[in-house]
Amino acid sequence: MTVTTPALDVVDLGDPATFADHDLDAFWRTLRDTYPVYWNPPVDGRRGFWVLSRYDDIMAAYRDDVHFTSERGNVLVTLLGGGDAGAGRMLAVTDGHRHHELRKILQRVLSPRVLSEVAAAVRINTRQLIREAVEAGGCDFAEQIASRIPMTTISNLLGVPEQDRDHLLAQTKAALSTDAEDVDEVDSEMARNEILMYFMDMVEERRESPGDDVISMLVASSIDGVPLSDEDIVLNCYSLIIGGDETSRLTMIDGVHTLAAQPEQWRRLKHGEVAIDTAVDEVLRWASPTMHFGRSVVGETELHGVQLRPGEIVTLWHASGNRDERVFDRPGTFDLGRTPNKHLAFGYGPHFCIGSYLAKVEIAELLMALRDFTTGFETTGEALRIRSNFLTGFSSLPVRWRPDHSGMKEVD
Repeated sequence: MTVTTPALDVVDLGDPATFADHDLDAFWRTLRDTYPVYWNPPVDGRRGFWVLSRYDDIMAAYRDDVHFTSERGNVLVTLLGGGDAGAGRMLAVTDGHRHHELRKILQRVLSPRVLSEVAAAVRINTRQLIREAVEAGGCDFAEQIASRIPMTTISNLLGVPEQDRDHLLAQTKAALSTDAEDVDEVDSEMARNEILMYFMDMVEERRESPGDDVISMLVASSIDGVPLSDEDIVLNCYSLIIGGDETSRLTMIDGVHTLAAQPEQWRRLKHGEVAIDTAVDEVLRWASPTMHFGRSVVGETELHGVQLRPGEIVTLWHASGNRDERVFDRPGTFDLGRTPNKHLAFGYGPHFCIGSYLAKVEIAELLMALRDFTTGFETTGEALRIRSNFLTGFSSLPVRWRPDHSGMKEVD
């Protein structure tokens, strides 16, 4: 695939093809230096929107719940579509008191203290998958490993039966991160509806026969004395399955893709010269799988001399903020020992990703399994990039493994 650097006036950040077909590093640098508040104009009947590219401006917007709201949508696909049906009910697009109370409910099952057993299961599953792949010699890492670790974890938490997981994975990919050019917004909308209908059936089952999973916990929960409705529960299950799969899966794939091309960084990881937690944060910063989150202006404000007016859309671009030279030393260098590393991969402020701990556990276990069971690896074919204006990464990554025979003999 030929990747080009586009001129400023031909970039449309609302078009998924923009990210698949162009190298945007120079574009983001120009925005950060010259147009920190940039207007992406309307295209083909689609609304225009503001673009924030500097780290500090993104952080300030995340902290500001006076001038900005999440309740009209938090990604371009819903913001440009006129709003999010989950507003005021799904955690990601709920603000204020209800957001606080809903977050407390979900933290009961997603806090580090509660997830210790889940983390142990992630370790066992990850090491088994990597060991089997290394013994086989090669595999499509994206399809055979990265697609199975996060989906297994979040499905176990939600109580999704094993036989349904491939179907749900296919729907989550179609909903936000397809690799097929012929999948349009109608197909994506159908996939999102399919996920919602699936969880509606599960909620009905749990009301009749509760278990020890997250859905059963949500069924038994209330806010201000009012039980969560079926719609409340379904929308938050949708958010958990999408968030629990996409960020970790795409970061893992990007991490292996990058390490295969960076032998010196792999050597540092392999020989224990960098802490695993430090390496995880750099893999997340580098991948920045969630390219943006969005807000709607509810109170007129000014930024860099630009007036932002109520009703306008403002997008906060992690893809740029995580490469901001004002914050990160040598931001274009992949450095597993980077510290400090206050990246934006999980957002910031009240809406900081509630599943961040679990995602870090999954990525850490992957890096440790690669370190222990291989002496290295290489890609053996083209990595197929997804088409999305929200997420970035690869849907296919053929890899050949070089086994570490001493590590493979160890008993976990």
